[in-house]
Amino acid sequence: MAAIWSPESKFGIWLEIETLAAEAMEQKGLIPAGVTAAVRERAGFDVDRIDEIEREVKHDVIAFLTNVAEHVGEEARFLHKGMTSSDVLDTCFNVQLVRATDLLLTGVDRVLAALEKRAFEHKLTPTIGRSHGIHAEPTTFGVKLATFHAEFQRARKRLELAREEVATCAISGAVGTFANIDPAIEAHVAKKLGLQVEPVSTQIIPRDRHAMFFSVLGVIASSIERLATEVRHLQRTEVLEAEEFFSAGQKGSSAMPHKRNPVLTENLTGLARLVRSSVTPAMENVALWHERDISHSSVERGIGPDATVHLDFALHRLGGVVENLVIYPDAMIGTINSMGGLHNSQRILLALVEKGISREDSYRLVQRNAMRTWNKEGDLLDLLKQDEEVSSRLSDAELEDLFDLDYHFKQVDTIFERVFGRA
Repeated sequence: MAAIWSPESKFGIWLEIETLAAEAMEQKGLIPAGVTAAVRERAGFDVDRIDEIEREVKHDVIAFLTNVAEHVGEEARFLHKGMTSSDVLDTCFNVQLVRATDLLLTGVDRVLAALEKRAFEHKLTPTIGRSHGIHAEPTTFGVKLATFHAEFQRARKRLELAREEVATCAISGAVGTFANIDPAIEAHVAKKLGLQVEPVSTQIIPRDRHAMFFSVLGVIASSIERLATEVRHLQRTEVLEAEEFFSAGQKGSSAMPHKRNPVLTENLTGLARLVRSSVTPAMENVALWHERDISHSSVERGIGPDATVHLDFALHRLGGVVENLVIYPDAMIGTINSMGGLHNSQRILLALVEKGISREDSYRLVQRNAMRTWNKEGDLLDLLKQDEEVSSRLSDAELEDLFDLDYHFKQVDTIFERVFGRA
């Protein structure tokens, strides 16, 4: 990913744009025959030399063209004909974003593959579901992972749309009117670079495209953080239902030899913040003065490489975390059982309603026993059997049946079919 944003890569794309534009002009008879061949044969650039020239002229594209001319010779005077600097800069930026997105899609695919594999491994591994951090009803660890898989499926679709959004080319001149360059030149360059022509540009490609692109990166970063946060919570000592793989020789603390910290997922949480930090500046780049000002340029020189490099690293780190995640099914069962059957409260409520008791009274009967269980006065099943108002409507056998754990998992196949297309 870093190579996409290197000076060598950037100037290489600039040269490709200028060469393709010259090729189209030559084909239309707008510049002499043989210019493109001369450029392809002799063109080159030297990053240090470009920097040296830029220190004098204070203009990066002029410095680049000057250096290329030093290699090409006389034919170089036909390069950049009718073009403006933003034709090169914006088209190059979009090429870089497209190439970066292709790598990001690879990272998303790694996360998806890891989540699918682990979800099927633990499709029926019972674990407690939590709302507000408090025990709710049982789910399975496979279903938990399936929620993330579905989210990253959406991430992939959004990333594909973001790629399409920025895959445009503008070779339209100083204010986008094609006054000094034929629109066919733009179409030729766009086709060769695998881009679409920008329907209407000013001096630049409209920045709403880039705002959407970086917003998608921010959403993906938030999805990464959601999964990372889940792992961090599950690794807490008092929970310890899953944890990051701890390799031989790894050390968790300089002071406490016993520590096994969720360092990778904490790192991912921080990286997500960095990626999201690109979103607001990208939004603010949309409103530029008239046909263009330069306030967006410094922003994009930072957020382009930073956001894509950080997200690329985060996706592959997350893929590794999921692939190697250590999961403790026995601890999950222990957690479920630790609250004395409280997770069955809704089943009992519904069963009492079915027996003809109002929902309000049913709720009261279940809650008064549940609160005793919460206060460690006994398991919920035993307390319900002893409650005359409950036992008069539900037999011991009926109550015991309501505490069947497998009841909660009867629709897991349906969920997996929806998420993975197979159960």
